[in-house]
Amino acid sequence: MKRLWKRSTRLAVMTLGFAGLIVAVNAVPGTAISPSGFTATPLARGTYMSDGTLPIKQGLDIVVVLNTVDSHGSSGWHSHPGGAIVVVQSGEITTYQSVGNHCVITIHKAHEAFIERPGQPLIAVNNTLSQTIIYATFPSVPVGGSTKTDLPDPGTCDVPKY
Repeated sequence: MKRLWKRSTRLAVMTLGFAGLIVAVNAVPGTAISPSGFTATPLARGTYMSDGTLPIKQGLDIVVVLNTVDSHGSSGWHSHPGGAIVVVQSGEITTYQSVGNHCVITIHKAHEAFIERPGQPLIAVNNTLSQTIIYATFPSVPVGGSTKTDLPDPGTCDVPKY
């Protein structure tokens, strides 16, 4: 009986150990990639007060930002509470979007515009040797709040690390 008890205890401890190891290994993709070489300069901010036809809630801020992205700079993983309307003024930027369990990679060149959906996890990286200039408009930002929410790396994209 004593032998059976020792065996059961050993099996329970090993099972818990393996379960802990599996949890630890799966937690690794959650490490964050911090922004680097990415400077955001607010240009304008105002609280939306009119009854227009755009689907923007009254009482939230609309923010316009100039982003300067150095060669091999990155925004870090993030999302935007109300989405973003982005115009690449010069250079190019590559976005890596985590969609479900896969990655959508898009290269945006100078004079192109694109949309980032609210809450969509992504990282923007300048994979070129020159600086990129981007203008972004963020609708539906909480009054006085941040235009972006930093997120951990979801582990779905193979983003270059410079």
